Amino acid sequence: MSNIRFKVLKIAFRPEFVHPLKEGHRFPMLKYELIPLQLKHEGMADESNFFSPKLASFESCCLVHDPVYVRQLFELTLDSKMVRRIGFPLSQSLIDRERYILDGTIQSANYARAYGVAFSIAGGTHHAGYDFGEGFCLMNDQATAAGYLLKQQYASRILIIDLDVHQGNGTAHIFKGHQQVFTFSMHGEKNYPFIKQRSHLDIGLFDDISDAEYLGVLEDNLADIFRNFEPDFVFYQAGVDILETDKLGKLNLSISACRRRDELVFQMCYKNGIPVQVSMGGGYSPEIKDIVNAHCQTFKIAIDLYNL
Repeated sequence: MSNIRFKVLKIAFRPEFVHPLKEGHRFPMLKYELIPLQLKHEGMADESNFFSPKLASFESCCLVHDPVYVRQLFELTLDSKMVRRIGFPLSQSLIDRERYILDGTIQSANYARAYGVAFSIAGGTHHAGYDFGEGFCLMNDQATAAGYLLKQQYASRILIIDLDVHQGNGTAHIFKGHQQVFTFSMHGEKNYPFIKQRSHLDIGLFDDISDAEYLGVLEDNLADIFRNFEPDFVFYQAGVDILETDKLGKLNLSISACRRRDELVFQMCYKNGIPVQVSMGGGYSPEIKDIVNAHCQTFKIAIDLYNL
């Protein structure tokens, strides 16, 4: 990769990524606290690898979102129906958290441009569309960072690979008909969201697909997309809710299939010399350790491949 100066691992994280929720809430917020601890415990990262995002500006938040919607978020005037659609009680700290996530993904996209790959502990907020939030997503971090790269002319052909079990409907909504951003979502066909948007390429999978079938479909389509679209930057939404342990996933894939999935994405980017920014996405296994271990596995694959 001619534009990469030297190998450095950069990871966006702030304590505010861990937002307090009412006890029993189904969103596993604790994982954002545990992933950095586990990365450090396993020797994959130390404090020098983590950077602290700032609050994304109003202008940054409007790169791919409706300014009226963003203003309602900033002023906490979003109507109650939309708040229910999002699934989190609206508060100033929640809006700040989302702004930190957006800036973290923008900054990690810049680090990826320099070093080949970079991460955010949070993000992957792919259910947020141009003028709406839903499914625990207020604003769309990877779509916003893609808008930033295009505005700055740092990239001109961006591929968003979304392998969360749920369709990236918000990302598809934002970039519908867009020529410079190719949205690829491979997800459970009968899973949330039940009314889906149209990505540039959607692959809806049947429940209980086998590891071999899943990986074969992914490998073939990744090769086709890279060959035909020729991206110069990749965003990877690496949700781990594809796992057999996931209570919302329905795909029932093994941890080894999840590992191979990540390898296919990273190897394709590495082989073609294309920077990749990674946001964690979803994961709803009842045991938090299953979620954390699967996310940390994604980091390990990149660290090994890129020799970070």
